[in-house]
Amino acid sequence: MATNTNHKLAVLIDADNAQASVSRELLAEVSRYGTATIKRAYGDWTSSNLKSWKEVLHALAIQPIQQFSYTTGKNATDSALIIDAMDVLHSGRVDGFCLVSSDSDFTRLATRIREAGLVVYGFGERKTPEPFVAACDKFVYTEILRSPAEEAKASPEPVAELPKLKPMLLNALNATAREDGWATLAALGGQLNRSNPSFDPRNYGVAKLGELIRQQAAYLEVKEVKSGDGDAAQTHLHVRRKVPAQKA
Repeated sequence: MATNTNHKLAVLIDADNAQASVSRELLAEVSRYGTATIKRAYGDWTSSNLKSWKEVLHALAIQPIQQFSYTTGKNATDSALIIDAMDVLHSGRVDGFCLVSSDSDFTRLATRIREAGLVVYGFGERKTPEPFVAACDKFVYTEILRSPAEEAKASPEPVAELPKLKPMLLNALNATAREDGWATLAALGGQLNRSNPSFDPRNYGVAKLGELIRQQAAYLEVKEVKSGDGDAAQTHLHVRRKVPAQKA
């Protein structure tokens, strides 16, 4: 999706359901979409459960918001984050929100913010329920933000499978192809992000969409086209035609 790095963003972190180990990488990722003018982390900071977050709050200038757990089984942190988010939304001080959590309780918050015309970037682990992922304009799985060392230390947990790549690419290509069957890489990327908020080439082990597309040579054909002298070449692609079998 197209991004505006001039956007002012509110980064609201559900510390109970987010990883402190990728906090630096998380904020670096946020900077790709805009400037984090508000950075808040919500939780019961009297609890030892948030020790890992306490160690990075000061270094990253993240404001801790204290929320006591009033009763067992009720998540007061979620409520505090949602109330603050609505206050920030109505203040008109930001252009978008970064909601950091793997909790589906923020699904309605994300849709409400988007209804108001602001952009929502979600950040969470691959275990994040699909409704929350789908409610965001863009959703980034935090596993791709880990360094190789952090990835090696991560405890193995069952995670949701990534969407099958081939059907996703073919559906997006079908939606963006011209009458001759060709589509530009830029149009394909925009469609992929609109139809699949969690799509990111890094989920599939590469940094760029063009690199990912070129790995699909078995069913996609790629060519570079210049529109004029001195213009940069545009990448175009279409479904590779099957070659008829030769008769014996």
